[in-house]
Amino acid sequence: MKGRSFLIRFADDYIAGFELESDAKRALVAMAKRFNRFDLELHPEKTKLIFFGRSFDDNGKGQKPGTFDFLGFTFYRGISRRGYCVIKKKTANKRLNRFRKNVWDWCRKNRHKPLQDQYATLCSKLRGHYQYFGVICNFKAIAKTSYYTLRAWRYWLCRRCHKGNVKYNDLETQYPLPEPRIVHNI
Repeated sequence: MKGRSFLIRFADDYIAGFELESDAKRALVAMAKRFNRFDLELHPEKTKLIFFGRSFDDNGKGQKPGTFDFLGFTFYRGISRRGYCVIKKKTANKRLNRFRKNVWDWCRKNRHKPLQDQYATLCSKLRGHYQYFGVICNFKAIAKTSYYTLRAWRYWLCRRCHKGNVKYNDLETQYPLPEPRIVHNI
């Protein structure tokens, strides 16, 4: 009996998913043979079989479903609104932390520039982040980046001089950052 399968490819990277473990093992062996024919080899650290099915059997024993990172996203098994098992994705923690660190450092280094210039650059950074990471099931992560960007910007604006604090409401009304939104339906 054959199960269902899928293939996701981007440039020279790919993900192959199989319903049955036997199909996955057979495909892995076939891919290794095909690569050997062209004097290539699969990277041992990046090539692996990950259990992605239901977590427990009827008796309560079983494997915990795995996760993996691919192109800046963490893929994991979730449940749809209708109760079906689906593959969901969210921004990988490494990418989220890297974006936050870059925004924090940029706000610190550019806090003495005019507010209009800072605003334009931060809007551009956020729009680029939303364009890449704005996929279904990832709204919470991009909303966190928006909130963090506003927090970091306010923090470093308050340290420009000794005159006092910049209020969130004033900053949000005069310079509204782009709202987080889902851009891609994949």
